[in-house]
Amino acid sequence: MKEMTLSTLIAVFEEIFGRGLFWTLVVAAVLVTLAYIYVLIRDRAVSWRKFLTAQLAMPFGAVLAVWFLMWITHSSLTDIGGPIDVIVMLGVAVLGAVGAAILVYTVQSLLRPPQARDDI
Repeated sequence: MKEMTLSTLIAVFEEIFGRGLFWTLVVAAVLVTLAYIYVLIRDRAVSWRKFLTAQLAMPFGAVLAVWFLMWITHSSLTDIGGPIDVIVMLGVAVLGAVGAAILVYTVQSLLRPPQARDDI
């Protein structure tokens, strides 16, 4: 592979996750992102109470993302072979943590719209 293109990355991810699961994950990520943008525009402010709860979900999201990656690739922590594997696992954990925070904040905001002074 001399060049890394978007089509190459898509092919690799489809091979790792399977075509159906990969595109399901992409659609879910797009839907959560759109819902998050909708909530931010609708509320016109960040509710710090909901934001704190969302931050508490971050460690769980990080662990679940790493566990999901290891489950889907049939790997374990003993298969980590070098620094690049650690970097990839840390990247997956960070993305899982951020994704969990966005998901929790969005779900909270959709289920409980802001009151008069909910952001205090």
